[in-house]
Amino acid sequence: MSHVKAGGTAKNVHDSPGQRLGVKIWGGQSVKVGQVIVRQVGMSKRPGKGTTISRNFTIHAKKDGIVSYNSRKIRRFTGKSVYRTEVIVE
Repeated sequence: MSHVKAGGTAKNVHDSPGQRLGVKIWGGQSVKVGQVIVRQVGMSKRPGKGTTISRNFTIHAKKDGIVSYNSRKIRRFTGKSVYRTEVIVE
């Protein structure tokens, strides 16, 4: 038999590292082909000219150039128009 009573179970003790999301290259900075511009969950920022989006919604540069950000209207499935940031490489 045990000499100590049961201590129960510990919950919420696992800690995972951060995902390092966010903007990696700001507007006006130069970028090379394949470089990561934005890491995000979901499509809060949209790919524009000179960029491509990967399966995990990371926006990469398709060509060398200067990064710029532009606000533009996007029509949602419900028909509502909302503003979203578009990433462009020129």
